[in-house]
Amino acid sequence: MNVPFVIKKVTPHVVESIWINPAEPHRHDHEELIIITHGNPTHLVDFAAETLDPPVILYVAQGKVHSFIPDEHTQGWVIRYTSDFIPESSFNFYSGFMDVINCKLDVDFCSTTMYDLCEIMLREYEQPPIDYNIIKHLLSAVLTKLESATKKDFLSNKSAGNSQVTTFNSFLKILEYNYKRPVGVEFYADKLNMSARNLNLVSQTVFGKTITEIIETRKLIEARQLLLNSGKTVSEIGFELGYNENSYFSRVFRKKTGTTPTSFRTQIHGIIS
Repeated sequence: MNVPFVIKKVTPHVVESIWINPAEPHRHDHEELIIITHGNPTHLVDFAAETLDPPVILYVAQGKVHSFIPDEHTQGWVIRYTSDFIPESSFNFYSGFMDVINCKLDVDFCSTTMYDLCEIMLREYEQPPIDYNIIKHLLSAVLTKLESATKKDFLSNKSAGNSQVTTFNSFLKILEYNYKRPVGVEFYADKLNMSARNLNLVSQTVFGKTITEIIETRKLIEARQLLLNSGKTVSEIGFELGYNENSYFSRVFRKKTGTTPTSFRTQIHGIIS
């Protein structure tokens, strides 16, 4: 995407155009939310198909191979946004480790709050010049709803034993208070009265990632937020996140994002402004 945000309303006209020119399964470079209020469209992700039962929000992470096939009654919205558009959303933290998020919506919520949020975003998007700050606040509200459902579903539906899920959930809570500190796996294992090896085994079983990977991901989310919304220098941000050397912080950031902290700040500010 060469813009940070796009929203389209799914109408009978849009459905007809999709039928005429159906899209092949494709991989995209952005995040996507498909909000369905009516109909029973088919969605294919990584070659596994499912029929959606509205009202529902489907989140498709960047890089996933997918296609969307509406039926004649399908209505809703499709929202596409770059992962850096709302880097401060903690939904990104959870969703980054999950393949597909399918969030069932309450009918009353969808017919009122969700409808209003999407319609206001659509109006702001179609009225130049686009005020991305307003859109960011509205999209944040949608992601907050998803975040709540994601945490609940993730912690209740994993195949790992209950004790492992409980341990991992406790780790996440400790992480939120300590991720800025220059500490590693041993610190969190000690807080949980277990060995670093066992904590990593729990993390791999429940989340499929090592503790170090999760810590770095959480630091990166905060780094993006500070780069976009604070006047702090790159060195100050790196130090705040527990990186004693600015060069090391820049290397980690570039390895994860493909760009330096300075370039990231310049590029995103340019897009948003």
